[in-house]
Amino acid sequence: MDAESVADRPGSTSMSTGATTEKKRILTGIRPTGPLHLGHYAGALENWVKLQSEYDCHFLIADYQASDYAGDLARVRSAVWEVALDWLAVGLDPEIGSFVVESLVPENAELTTWLAWFLSVGVLERNPTLKVEMEAIENPEDATAKGKSVPVAFYIYPVMQVANILLPRAHLVPVGADQLPHIELTREMARRFNREFKPIFPEPEALVGRVPRLLGIDGHAKMSKSRGNTIDLRDSADSVAKKVRGMYGGPPRGANEPGKVSANPVFGYLDAFDRDAAEVRDLKERYERRGVSNKELKDRLTTVLNELLEPMRQRRAKYERNMSLVREALEHGTKRNRVIATATMEMVRDALDLNYLRKY
Repeated sequence: MDAESVADRPGSTSMSTGATTEKKRILTGIRPTGPLHLGHYAGALENWVKLQSEYDCHFLIADYQASDYAGDLARVRSAVWEVALDWLAVGLDPEIGSFVVESLVPENAELTTWLAWFLSVGVLERNPTLKVEMEAIENPEDATAKGKSVPVAFYIYPVMQVANILLPRAHLVPVGADQLPHIELTREMARRFNREFKPIFPEPEALVGRVPRLLGIDGHAKMSKSRGNTIDLRDSADSVAKKVRGMYGGPPRGANEPGKVSANPVFGYLDAFDRDAAEVRDLKERYERRGVSNKELKDRLTTVLNELLEPMRQRRAKYERNMSLVREALEHGTKRNRVIATATMEMVRDALDLNYLRKY
């Protein structure tokens, strides 16, 4: 290998100057299956915004991994732009980090293929997250979706995730708690490759967000686009108010009847998003001692959420008026990522002794 190019050194993120810093690298991402919601923000995006100045961040729109929507490619195409808009809206800066479209970096597919040589079917089938997701595809709650089978691409998406992380040689991966098995699989694959071939890959560490799991507004499951129980980052103030009014507020009780805080999901949202922790503590005390109406709780939550989301709505509207800026963010970030990906694959081919024609 020749010496690293400037763009391939850890911490090289400037589109204009090419200046380098000694930052470790992050790879994290989201599947493009629809607009992002408060669960994404609390579990990931809030953390990404804080990390983007501390690390060389690569934010991946993992379109290869949306294979369970193979029958609705238009949705995936649209969601690529929705995800990018939501990232810009929450404050991710494409001048600092790299917005990357997975399928526009073909080295992701190449590394997935080579890694698949060394991962057994048994290892994939022991992954608890994959088991749950495959069950949801084959036995959906929506009766109209019954009869679907798991695509091969979905079955092997844990291998794709390993490739996504190893390709930029990431040191840290911010994830939700349900994704921890994927990070452990990545660490195992990095150790094996480094031991059996050449030491190329760091063993990445996982970083779980401040709110590992946010219940949906139905109160009975994780916030999920497929369940329709979300408050989306792009929702208007009126839409937020309507959704909060309809939220599950715990077992039936009178307005002045005490209740258990742990049984009312509205408090989970206040814990996650209300900056006045003292006021939330007071509400909890009054709720359990003499009762607080759900209307009072939900009115407060509506105010809190709209204060959080209003700056995001304004930033999103600015970019929606100039989608060329969104395209530029995706183009520049993908190019930056591909420089690193190309260098990594050169090292992988060399380690596996796959540069057949170079010898003749």
